[in-house]
Amino acid sequence: MNIEQIIKENQGTVIDVRTFDEYCGGNVVGSINIPLQEIGQRLAEIKNLKAPLVLCCASGGRSGQAHQYLSAQGIECCNGGSWLNVNYIISQNV
Repeated sequence: MNIEQIIKENQGTVIDVRTFDEYCGGNVVGSINIPLQEIGQRLAEIKNLKAPLVLCCASGGRSGQAHQYLSAQGIECCNGGSWLNVNYIISQNV
């Protein structure tokens, strides 16, 4: 799965797993904020999102945890790393 291609071609959904306060401080336009600690509770909602999911956070650590969990649930997703990196890839497409 080529993460850059998925992001550039808007093939899936970007989910930011940072806290709501962090998300409000800056985020990827069009992304959805689902904090890491809420992933399990919101699994039904997540399953209804356009896949593949591109997970991001501040550095890639929390999105990596979310990736492991969601992959184990059979959800097509990838770790996009930092939201700034995802934002940069999107900006290259404009």
